[in-house]
Amino acid sequence: MQFYIENMTCFGCARSVTKAIQSVDTGAVVNADPENRRIDVETSATRAEIEAVLAEAGYPATRDAA
Repeated sequence: MQFYIENMTCFGCARSVTKAIQSVDTGAVVNADPENRRIDVETSATRAEIEAVLAEAGYPATRDAA
């Protein structure tokens, strides 16, 4: 799954995003690209679960159209 996170602007943000996603799925693999504000997630969690936990963490995400 790919997501665009407008307010993920640095690697500190990327760590917070990764931690939030892994709170839902400890085995999730998160590849973050803060420069382009995108993440690629390999997870067994649903898109809705990931979007919910990111919003709760202060990093609302949208579907990445790219």
